[in-house]
Amino acid sequence: MATGKNIHTYFNGTWHDGDLPVMRAADHGSWLGSTVFDGARFVNGLMPDLDLHCERVNQSAHALMITPTVDTNTMVEIVKDGLSAYAPGAAVYIRPMYWAIHGDASAIMPSPDATGFAICLEEIPMAPDTASVTLGRTRFRRPVLEDAVVNAKAGCLYPNNARMLSEVRARGFGNALVADALGNVAESATANVFMVRDGVVQTPVANGTFLAGITRARHIANLRADGVEVQECVLGFQDFAEADEVFLSGNMNKVTAVTGFEDISYQTGPMTKRVRELYWDWAASS
Repeated sequence: MATGKNIHTYFNGTWHDGDLPVMRAADHGSWLGSTVFDGARFVNGLMPDLDLHCERVNQSAHALMITPTVDTNTMVEIVKDGLSAYAPGAAVYIRPMYWAIHGDASAIMPSPDATGFAICLEEIPMAPDTASVTLGRTRFRRPVLEDAVVNAKAGCLYPNNARMLSEVRARGFGNALVADALGNVAESATANVFMVRDGVVQTPVANGTFLAGITRARHIANLRADGVEVQECVLGFQDFAEADEVFLSGNMNKVTAVTGFEDISYQTGPMTKRVRELYWDWAASS
């Protein structure tokens, strides 16, 4: 599925123009869902935390019992080479991915002796700073490690996200605020979530039910360096209903203001704007 345009694909040791077919019908990844990926960004010549995203796709592969075949530094250099095909001002989504090719005798477990690897580069614009989203509640929850590979950025987790979005969009919301197995807030259907109350920034503590994002960690570090108190803690839906500001944190757009949760409305406040400024200031100086 092509989300963006001007696509370049790295496969079998070289870059190709376009959205190249890379997986076969009998590959373990296409048959049994053993796929992992990560996402980084190239924006105005900047590649924030590219190395961490490349490192995490290898960690995700291990979590799905797939053998990663490209080390972090090599992957970074491959990406940089591919980005040379784009204008310096382009906004590009960087997606490295692995999948298992063969299974064991049972077919279920991926075989360690053959791993597919590709990188897809797509031009996808950054959302404008004025972009915002509303959140609704969903009956679907985040799984736990005993149920699913929540310690990986794995394709097999995303059908659950899709049904969350389908449910809330049918009610007129743009995204879902999602509970963990205990009923506390975990994140949204597509990104980590933060709230602000009385000048203190709070975000759900990483409890193993959701992937605590690289961009999330960067926001926390930037805010604390700027003197803002940030708490990682257990938060309920009532906490978000009583918040002064809410924003989402993800790689695709870095910071997205939340302007409503069910029947509660928020303004895009000063902390949300500050988080965005701090992020791009950090990216330009790193």
